[in-house]
Amino acid sequence: MELNYFKDKLFDLLNDSEDLEIVDLNVDEKNNRLIVKTEDGNTFEILCRKASGNRNG
Repeated sequence: MELNYFKDKLFDLLNDSEDLEIVDLNVDEKNNRLIVKTEDGNTFEILCRKASGNRNG
């Protein structure tokens, strides 16, 4: 699985989730991050990268 495909799928999962109370979701393509803002005012960053030692990359 390619990194961009994984990020797209993760974005879709977060975007469709109503349980997480997300009010804003952005992608920082340059830095491979998802920025998630929640209803309670918190902001989270999710860094996406392939782990070292991968069989495929």
